[in-house]
Amino acid sequence: MKKQTFLYEGQRILVSIFGAFLYAAGINLFVVPAGLYTGGLMGLCQVIRTVLVEFCHLNFQGFDIAGVIYYIINVPIFIIAFTRMGRKFFFKTLVSVTAITVFMSAVPAVVIVEDAMAACVVGGIISGAGIGILLRMGSSGGGMDVIGVLLTRWKKDFSVGKVNLLVNLVLYGTCLFLFDVEIVVYSIIYAAVYSVAMDKVHTQNINVEVNVITKADTTALEKEVFEELGRGITKWTSMGAYTYEKSHILYIMLSKYEVNRLKALVHKYDPNAFIVVNEGVSVDGNYLKKL
Repeated sequence: MKKQTFLYEGQRILVSIFGAFLYAAGINLFVVPAGLYTGGLMGLCQVIRTVLVEFCHLNFQGFDIAGVIYYIINVPIFIIAFTRMGRKFFFKTLVSVTAITVFMSAVPAVVIVEDAMAACVVGGIISGAGIGILLRMGSSGGGMDVIGVLLTRWKKDFSVGKVNLLVNLVLYGTCLFLFDVEIVVYSIIYAAVYSVAMDKVHTQNINVEVNVITKADTTALEKEVFEELGRGITKWTSMGAYTYEKSHILYIMLSKYEVNRLKALVHKYDPNAFIVVNEGVSVDGNYLKKL
């Protein structure tokens, strides 16, 4: 089972790296050539880069230093991820942020579209989808993504996209005093598209209830659900109305992206288990919102 878990998480990390590539491509191929600012922590890094290049007259030989600045600022974010979100989330975030830094430096900032509005929309969709993929795979792009996930656990009305949008409004308000108003307006449009695209791909708020009916002993299964998924279980003993055979019913609440993993665990112990999945239920109370 450990081998299966390793392969499963390995696949998710590879998909996360692909999401990091999409994010970097959306930024360097659409946002940077249009002279826009992405917002969030990366937007702050772009502002710092602009100040270093245009005001401090530092020459980086065409190398985009924003990615490196982003990595350095993320160090305290890594500490938060490790202490508050768990080692698995920390490792995935470390890999994702490293991939973003590499791709930001490797993907050339070339002009693909001349129209600034088109760059806002297309760049927002691509980069937002990239970060959404990272979050969906149980990782993050660092920065405000980690803070956003923590806030969604604290207050269910929050989403990562909404948190990013609020931070961007403050950042762009500051940019009004440093840059051209037109650039700020287009950057805000990009941020809005980016936030919507990210939330559409991530959709972390979709809750699922699962009823597992099995005749097998569930002790080992319950332990793996606790350890692998970190979810609680409500259980009771039942009896089949037709066979009068004793069975067990396990009631589990989790996110839609954990369902396949749960099914694999159940089928490991009982290939004939009866699994009922109900998606989009409303949950109130002590329920852990996860990626």
